[in-house]
Formats: sequence, C-alpha cells, structure tokens
Amino acid sequence: MRFIRSLVLLAIIALIVFYFVEQNGLSENETIDHISKVVNEKSSVLQTKVVPEKILKNDITSWIGKTEDYLLDELGEPIRRDVSAYEYEWWIYNDSNKEYIQIGIMDHKIVTIYATGEGDDLDSYYIGKPYEEIRKEFSFEDEVTYNKGLSSYTFRLTAEDLKMRPLTKVTDEIFVQFYFDTFTERLSSIRVLTASTLLKHRPYEIVYRGDLPDNPVLSEEEWQEIETGMEQQIFDITNVMRNRHDKNNLEWKDSIQQVAYLHSKDMAENDYFSHFGLDGSGLKERLAAQEVFYISAGENIAAQYTDAPAAMEGWLNSEGHREALFNEAYTHIGVGVYRLYYTQNFLAEAR
Repeated sequence: MRFIRSLVLLAIIALIVFYFVEQNGLSENETIDHISKVVNEKSSVLQTKVVPEKILKNDITSWIGKTEDYLLDELGEPIRRDVSAYEYEWWIYNDSNKEYIQIGIMDHKIVTIYATGEGDDLDSYYIGKPYEEIRKEFSFEDEVTYNKGLSSYTFRLTAEDLKMRPLTKVTDEIFVQFYFDTFTERLSSIRVLTASTLLKHRPYEIVYRGDLPDNPVLSEEEWQEIETGMEQQIFDITNVMRNRHDKNNLEWKDSIQQVAYLHSKDMAENDYFSHFGLDGSGLKERLAAQEVFYISAGENIAAQYTDAPAAMEGWLNSEGHREALFNEAYTHIGVGVYRLYYTQNFLAEAR
C-alpha cells in the first residue's frame, strides 16, 4: 500500500513538472527548483502561523520552553530583569499599566509566566473573564496529580483555593494557576508554569511519593536583590490593578518604602505578624519616626506567599486590604519586602 502511494505521488510530481515545462518554457531542473522554492515558502508561512506574534495574542501556554532569544525577537528587551528566589530570572514587561507580564527564564528557557492587565488579549484566559465561563472550559478539581517516573505528587486544593486560585494541568509538564477576583468573580491574572517550577513554589498542600526539589540557599546579598525586585513588582502590579478599577496611579516614595521595609524586617526577625510592633507601635508611630508627613495613611501586610504576584492576589481578595489597595485618596506608596514578609504603605499627601 505504501509503495502504491509513493508511485501515485511520483506521478503527480511528474505531471506538475511537465505542466511547468510546457507552460513556462523552463527546463526540468529549473522547474524543480521553482517548485521547491514555492513549497518552502508556503511551509514557512504555515509555520509562522503556528508561532504567536505576541504572547498576549495567543495561547500563553505555548511559550513555555521557548528560548530567551525567541522572547527577545518577539517582545524585545524587558524594562527590568529581577532575580527570583527559585533560580529563574524574571523578565518584566509593563505596557503603561495596561498589560503587565513577568516571564521567568532559567537555563535560557521560559519556565513560568505571570500575566495580568485589562481586556481580552489572553484569548481563552482573558483577564476579566467570568469564573463560570472558565470553569466550564477547564476542570477545576480539589486534587491535581503529577507523575514523573516512580515519583508521584498530588496537590490538594481547599475550597478557598478552588474559588480564588484553582490549578489545572494542561499537559503532562505544564500547569496553569487561575487567579480570580472573588469580589467580582472574574479572572484577575494567570500564571503558567512547568511542573518542576510548581514543585519549587508549593503553593498548595502537597502529598507525594519521591523527592521534592531543593530551593537554593541564598546569601544576604542575593536576598536583597530578590527583595528589591519584589518591591518593584508589587508597585507595578498595584498600579495595574488600580488602573483596571479606574483609580489614580500611585507615585513611589523612598521614605515610605523605608518604613515598610523596616516593618517587614521586624516581623520576620521577631517571628510575629501584625500591624503593630512588639513594642505596641503602629503605622502612625513608624511614619513619625521617619519624619513622613501626610493627610491619611494605610497599610497592607502579608507573609509566606510564594512571591510578589501571589501576595498581590491575596490582598486583592481580602476586604480590608482591598479597600486600601483601591482607596482614591492615596497618592503615594512605598513597598518593603524582607524574605517572604511583605508590607505596602499608602499615603495621601497634600496636593
């Protein structure tokens, strides 16, 4: 059967060559070269249709595994490169607080993507899409399993996880976290990541047989780089979220950042989690100590979230933190991160 198909194919090619020779006055060799060129050009066109022109215009999961050279060709240089606590480097792309994306690069390849913003550029995953519509497209289960060789890993999601950040396995090696705004029941952001990256993050309860990957032991200098990057990411995402809710952008202020950083550091080093220090001092006293003057002020704190995007989604889904996040009176912000303790300080200054 295969031999017959080959004979038929050769006959068709011979007829095409004969047609070109008769119609165009070309030699057989010239005709074959011409046909090969046309086939290659058409094949190239078909291939470029498969490759997305922009990450936000196609299936976002298809970018996992692409090289950093590919990323540079498609999106250009990032506005910033931030170190992460998980061995990959974040490449930050921020389009005027409307489209925001962090792309994690490790060993010159994309291993994770976090995207948020506004509009329907993420196709099936577009930001703002109702929860129920996405739930119908993807299976949201309270247990998601990943197997690799003899090792087995099961992520167990609580009822809150299923409502706020369900997890879906889209291939054997690629997972998607959907972050929802539980107040509007719409998609707030999306995170795509490889199985190995998910195992490093461990954002859910996990039951496993085998070994978990070890995260690197980081020096003080490395942590400082990571913390600075997360502070900037929180600042960026805050304004992206405020923009999506038609609120004014906040300006960065170093003096407020110092107040926020010292509080995060104090909580981490003294093992407590509160808006009030162990000496009873609150935000008012901390701002006064740094001689920061203001009309009104607010504070958000978080601890033990995987990273800055995860902390932001947590604040978004907490009523009190959300009020501070979207307060129209605030004009300035400072963010302080120490290890995995996060503090946002908001201020309204005289205009």
